[in-house]
Amino acid sequence: MGIMANPMAAHHQKSPSFSVLPSSLSDFHGARLHAQVQYKRKVMQPKGALHVTASAKKNILVMGGTRFIGIFLSRLLVKEGHQVTLFTRGKAPVTQQLPGESDADYADFKSKVLHLKGDRKDFDFVKSSLSAAGFDVVYDINGREAVEVEPILDALPKLEQFIYCSSAGVYLKSDLLPHFEVDAVDPKSRHKGKLETESLLASKDVNWTSIRPVYIYGPLNYNPVEEWFFHRLKAGRPIPIPNSGIQITQLGHVKDLATAFVQVLGNEKASQQVFNISGEKYVTFDGLAKACAKAGGFPEPEIVHYNPKEFDFGKKKPFPFRDQHFFASVEKAKSVLGWKPEFDLVEGLTDSYNLDFGRGTFRKEADFSTDDIILGKSLVLQA
Repeated sequence: MGIMANPMAAHHQKSPSFSVLPSSLSDFHGARLHAQVQYKRKVMQPKGALHVTASAKKNILVMGGTRFIGIFLSRLLVKEGHQVTLFTRGKAPVTQQLPGESDADYADFKSKVLHLKGDRKDFDFVKSSLSAAGFDVVYDINGREAVEVEPILDALPKLEQFIYCSSAGVYLKSDLLPHFEVDAVDPKSRHKGKLETESLLASKDVNWTSIRPVYIYGPLNYNPVEEWFFHRLKAGRPIPIPNSGIQITQLGHVKDLATAFVQVLGNEKASQQVFNISGEKYVTFDGLAKACAKAGGFPEPEIVHYNPKEFDFGKKKPFPFRDQHFFASVEKAKSVLGWKPEFDLVEGLTDSYNLDFGRGTFRKEADFSTDDIILGKSLVLQA
């Protein structure tokens, strides 16, 4: 199906509003996914809403896309037949072969993806290069501040959809959990730039969708989430966990996140909406240590609990998570988008281990200096 020449024509005929996830994506998770085409009558849309069917080939710009989320997202978009351009500074290779990806699949992807080299903070360049290319859809994966988004919107007045990677870190800390998309947000959070970007998008005449992941994990993760545990498990060391270890948190696999990003594309139900995306289950800190051990085939770890207030670690971070309960409901994405995560936690951590750390690759060298301070004190206390 091509793009409708007259956007109003969509209101006079019964047409599939959205189809995503053809069976060609099944190899992405090693599990069969089914295409879902929903037929329904379209009604007049509010301003900035979507009039074009998603099955049409789109000219898509991905801001970022060479580190983690964008690598998996761009694979899916190319498989769906879209023209994908990655906007990066060109400091990292534009494409890299994924662990476990065949040479043929990688060569095919590499031949189809385009690159636009530039600094997104060079607003004049952003405006001139984007307006010349005339993209239909923008995925903003690495945007941190609202001022970085404004030039993109200025350059693309006919933009069909702006899809933003926000963060569940924008929620105001609360005793009532999980966080829902309608919950209070914290204008002082360290993700306040993402919050301001969401406000900017809502104030403009643009069709936008915002995704708020919790903790993301998976192969190529540059944040020391699972890697922090894997380093300690591999070295046969105890795992120091602050306080009781029963703090509850939540992780979502990068491939499930990428799938959600594709499912909002051209989906009128996602128009001007925010969605939490993460795993379905919540997990305690101690439970996460045990799940990482299971994933890597290690014996059950020795866990040492400590009171962080008794230590001065300087600028070093002794533990990779917020020392609090922190998790969000993904029910809205499931009910509105029909999205469902493919990975449970141990499966997802196993995927990450087998395709990354288990192959001897990791982003950061092991640093056990804070562990040694904690373990040294706990030995003194035991004695």
